[in-house]
Parts: sequence; structure tokens; C-alpha cells
Amino acid sequence: MLLQEKKFSLLELASVRENGSITDTLRDTLEYAQKADQLGFERFWLAEHHNMEGIASAATSVLIGHIAGGTERIKVGSGGIMLPNHPPLVIAEQFGTLASLYPGRIDLGLGRAPGTDAITMRALRRDMRAADDFPQEVGLLQQLLAPLQPGQKLKAIPGAGTEVPIWLLGSSLFSAQLAAQKGLPYAFAGHFAPRLVREALHVYRENFQPSEALSQPYAMLGIPLIAADTDAEARHLATTSHQRILALLRGQPLWLKPPVEDMTPLWSPEEEAAVKDFLGLAVVGGPRTVREQLETLCRELPIDEFMFTTDVYDPAVRIRTLELLAALRDGN
Repeated sequence: MLLQEKKFSLLELASVRENGSITDTLRDTLEYAQKADQLGFERFWLAEHHNMEGIASAATSVLIGHIAGGTERIKVGSGGIMLPNHPPLVIAEQFGTLASLYPGRIDLGLGRAPGTDAITMRALRRDMRAADDFPQEVGLLQQLLAPLQPGQKLKAIPGAGTEVPIWLLGSSLFSAQLAAQKGLPYAFAGHFAPRLVREALHVYRENFQPSEALSQPYAMLGIPLIAADTDAEARHLATTSHQRILALLRGQPLWLKPPVEDMTPLWSPEEEAAVKDFLGLAVVGGPRTVREQLETLCRELPIDEFMFTTDVYDPAVRIRTLELLAALRDGN
């Protein structure tokens, strides 16, 4: 029953297929979210990345509105907004507007990393020291989304009183500690930084302080996942993800490429080790294998919810992944 007790959610980067178009990508992203909505997934989050060929989720708030408008039930949010890239007032206004349009369905996941390179950071007019102010800016954002107080000078309109749920995202111990101190839900980025997962989740739970937002700790784990009808098919499909992470490590565009029969000619032994380290928490296989691997994670890690990333080249095959996952969640 361990697996059936967990919620299943999705993290999306609006990944562009090699030789594909942004328009087609955003259409496929919406169809993917609609299928997740129909199948009862809990959340559909979009990640903020800039200046990355192959990722189309840079205008994160705009895309959240598009997805929320095309779905009915699923919660839609950011995984995450890189808060040092933006004034908190602007984020409060954007997410306050979204929450007013789609009440009860908008999440605000926050990170403190730049999500990009130094050149783009300057183009975003990002203060290189802004990450140091992250705790204070999270606090300001909480104030701006809370009900207005007598004499309050700075107001987010829309935003004030919407109390959009704030999550802290991280791949290290910093955000785990901060989420615990502020009594906020925490999401660990195991889909790209698996090494500190156990320590971060322990720090979060051991130091959690109840708040108005949350009475007890709530932790979500992001992991890469490829589910298919057989183990062999899943391993084949996973070569798309392998090629993408290899491109990331080489500083190349991050287009989704078709799966290949053999990765050996495409990477060196050192690159293979680096890619597999990056994907250290990846779950890949047919239904039985995926169930076993997810149940192992449930037993070993104190988590309440899974958030899956699925780098699959063919949109129809990616939809099949959702169907298999939903069946596992429902005990089938």
C-alpha cells in the first residue's frame, strides 16, 4: 500500500523535439497536461529556464496560465520560479492574477538558483548577490500574498489575500532548512541532483516548525521516470534522456532526440558515468519494475509525493507513460 498512499505529480520543461517547433511543443505540453488531469495526477509544474535551446518554459507564468486554462482540476504551478531573477512584487502580482483566474489551483514553487548562465543573468538584470537575500524575499512574497494589513504601504493587486501556496525547492540543504524554519512544503530536485536527497529530507523533517501554512512537514521528491510496457522498451526510450543530459554536460542545445539502440558510440566512459550520476534516482522499466523501484524509494525516503520528469521523444508514447503510472498509483 505504500505507493498508493503517495500523490503523483509532473514537472514539465516544455521540451522541444529536434527539428520541432515551439508551437508544436506547447500544443503537446497542453495535451500532456490534459491527459494528466483526466488521469487524476495532483500537480503539473513548469520550470523556469532561460537561454536554453530545447526548453520552451522561460515565460513560466504565461505558460502556467495557458495550462490552467486548458485543464479542469489539476493544480498548476512553478517548479520553480527562480526568485532572485524577479522582484517579489511582480511575482506576487502574476501569481495573484493566476490564483484569481483559477482559484485553488495555483502553486508557487520557488528556487534561489539563477536557472541559467552568467550572460543571461545579466540580461535578466539579476543582482549577482540576490541569492543571499532569498530568505528575506520569500518573506516579502508571503506578506504580499497574505490579507492586507492596516497601514500596509506595499500591496500586490491582484495578489493580496490570495495566499497562493508557496513551496521551497532545492537540491542542497539550504532550502531544506529554510522550508523547515518557515513551515513550508519542500520539494527536493532529485531529477538532477540526487546526492543529498537523504540528508536534505532529514534536515527538513527534523527541523520543521509548524506554521499557518502547514501544520506538519510535507515533502515532495522530483525524479526522472520512464515507464513502458516492458523493461526493454523503457531502457530504449531512456536513451533520449541520456542524450539530453550528455548535451547538457557538453554545453550543447537540449533538443529531445529520438531514442537509439546503443549509446556506446555517443559517449565516452567518463561521460556515461557522469550522465548516470546525474540520473542517479531515475526509475526506468515496465510496470512491475517501476512499481518495485518506487516502492523502494517510499520505504527508504520520508516523502509524501512524487513529481516525475519524463523525457520521452514521441508525445504519444509519453502519454502512455502517464497511463501506466496512473494504473500503478491505483493499484492495478
